[in-house]
Amino acid sequence: MKNTFTKILALVVVLMGVNSFSAQAQARVQGHEDDVNEIFKLGVEARVDYLHQAVAGDKDVAGSGFKVRYFNVRMDGQIASKFTYSWRQRFNRVNSFSEFAQNTDWLTLTYKPTKNWSISAGKQVLMIGGWEYDRAPIDLYFCSEFWNNVSCYQLGASVAYTTNKGNDTILFQACQSPYDTTSPSVDYYAYNLYWSGSHGCFTALYSLNFMQYAPGKYDAYVALGNQFKFGDATLQVDVMSRGPKPKDLLFDNFSIMGEFSYLIADRVNVFAKATYDKIGSSAVAASGLIPGTEITRLGAGVEYYPLGGRGNRDVRVHAAYAYNIGTNTNEFGTALGDGSFLTVGVTWKVDVIKGITSLIDKRNAKRAEKM
Repeated sequence: MKNTFTKILALVVVLMGVNSFSAQAQARVQGHEDDVNEIFKLGVEARVDYLHQAVAGDKDVAGSGFKVRYFNVRMDGQIASKFTYSWRQRFNRVNSFSEFAQNTDWLTLTYKPTKNWSISAGKQVLMIGGWEYDRAPIDLYFCSEFWNNVSCYQLGASVAYTTNKGNDTILFQACQSPYDTTSPSVDYYAYNLYWSGSHGCFTALYSLNFMQYAPGKYDAYVALGNQFKFGDATLQVDVMSRGPKPKDLLFDNFSIMGEFSYLIADRVNVFAKATYDKIGSSAVAASGLIPGTEITRLGAGVEYYPLGGRGNRDVRVHAAYAYNIGTNTNEFGTALGDGSFLTVGVTWKVDVIKGITSLIDKRNAKRAEKM
């Protein structure tokens, strides 16, 4: 089955890539490349790590060693003047059709009737506030217990309004609940109100979420993601509170995530990160967060961009370490008390169509020089 998926993907890439390149090449010949409606953009990204995980000094053999953490393919494009699409697929753990569908992060069609309004439908990112949650998984090394348990890609629809200046967006989303795990004959839904706003050095990612976990019952989130950026220094602080009742939202079931990073000479990024999860009696079992958990993760790391001198982030080498303090009552949880986590690895990202176009342009230029 895996070979079948690989062949299908290769065929799609070749056919769409050839069509896209042909349109771009024809436009260059005719002298109006900027008029091309870019139907197909293709990106491939991968990350390989060496991991060493241990609990109370005992090595976790299954969780250690060389791992292909991520192998993603992303396709984006504009199929008409007001319609765009986006698809991202993970391929590092696909052995069946059901896993293939499950590993589709998103597959979304967006209609933008005006500059301010947009309507999207398909498999989408569940719109929860916070910077740790917002960042691409391939760019994260260790995360909060909440992050490791949320089912963040769901079928649904959303409508968004962006101000004329473009620095504020308000979005409403209705989608499948991440707690929809009980019965295939029962559908649970989530309703999410989301605001992103950028004002000077401060950027917010805030949300109010209602996740259905039983008929007529909802788990509410208040998620406040805050970023402060001063030159090459960035501070991100997230505060999230959860609970099925308003009184539960206060200091019973919550998470705090914070990261400070500093970019040195455009090539080296150093960071320190801390997360804290307290899972109180109000926690919904379907969330995967078990009451009695109170766990802190402390860690730091460094990223090196070999091509960073030109502002290029396509290749990255990283090393990061984290240590866990406290108790996790979920024996299958990610962050276990007295646990340690070390990762060393490399990430690369490729714009396939741009690369092919560049190679052919160089070949044509060399041919022109010989003529």
